[in-house]
Amino acid sequence: MEGEEPPKGVENPNVVNKYREAASVARNSLQKLLELCKAGTSIHELCTRGDKFIEEGLAQIFTNAAIEKGIAIPTCISVNNICGYYSPLPEESSVLNHHDLVKVELGVHIDGYIAAIGTSFVVGATPAEPVTGPKADVIHAANTAIQTALRLMRPGNSNYALTDAYAKIAADYGCNMMEGVLSHEVKQHVIDGNKSIICKETFDQHVEEYDFAVNQAYILDVMVTTGEGKPRETEYRTTVFQRALDVTYNLKLKASRTFLAEVNRRFPTLMFSLSNFDDQRNARLGVSECLKHNIFYAFPVLAERPNDLVAQFKVTVLILESGTIVATPVIFTPEAYRTERAVTDEELKKTLAVPMQTGPAPKKDKKKKKKSKAKVAETKQDS
Repeated sequence: MEGEEPPKGVENPNVVNKYREAASVARNSLQKLLELCKAGTSIHELCTRGDKFIEEGLAQIFTNAAIEKGIAIPTCISVNNICGYYSPLPEESSVLNHHDLVKVELGVHIDGYIAAIGTSFVVGATPAEPVTGPKADVIHAANTAIQTALRLMRPGNSNYALTDAYAKIAADYGCNMMEGVLSHEVKQHVIDGNKSIICKETFDQHVEEYDFAVNQAYILDVMVTTGEGKPRETEYRTTVFQRALDVTYNLKLKASRTFLAEVNRRFPTLMFSLSNFDDQRNARLGVSECLKHNIFYAFPVLAERPNDLVAQFKVTVLILESGTIVATPVIFTPEAYRTERAVTDEELKKTLAVPMQTGPAPKKDKKKKKKSKAKVAETKQDS
């Protein structure tokens, strides 16, 4: 009907295109960043470069449209036993070391449609010099878990089919799934929708069971540990936040009001890091007052015990009429990690044998089509 507002979910091809473009920027930004992740490099500098890559990528698309676009998850680089959300300030940053197990994650949005991506690797690992032992085991466990999950995300399958598979895979690799890690359905401007998949169910941690359905989008997050799977808060400064949309308060400090105005302009609904702001003094004052009045959600840096290792993979998944599409791919080089462990469950082996579509079908190039038709016509005239 005329005047009817188009649907805002992935049943709308224009929405799928926004996810596709956001995913492309996320993938390209991560791949560029991984090239810079060398021993001796500052984690703060790497996080800043990752966010810069996102902004540069977004500047090249939807240039003629008045569409909001930006960072949805600031670049976070978490090493060894640190679970996530480590985006340090320059004076508090550490550096990457040879043989560190590194987790990198970031997210992009276009018009509020979010594509996130995350990977794990060991600094210096190559197919010629592969990593072995617990680091290889935990990375392979995380990769196997997310590969299995992607093949189980089909209409009619339960979210708990993933949780059950995770437990079996982690056990096969001598690891544990991380407690408290959820994968959420995402919608426009919503990164943590009500439908969710839990990495590890416990007595007091569980989610509502449901079946996957057509026209859903998810950020799938898998985290595996060599430890017991119970993350703890650390002494690292919390630098990642998100605006609580249902809370308003008249802040007292002028610096806080200025900072909040910038957050509302640049990050009105999604996550940001203190490193995203030039005026660090205002940012720290503003965050402090905003937290006192519950204006922000905080994402503290969590970690396992010091000698434990944590691996993570994160992708964006669209369940469409045409099939399940992995919009942001799993970036992993299995030949660089040698493990003697493997999946033992026969049903899971069958699941892993199913081919997976790794991205949306490319757009048809109408100009090329027209040119090829013209060439055919010329050939017919010549003959």
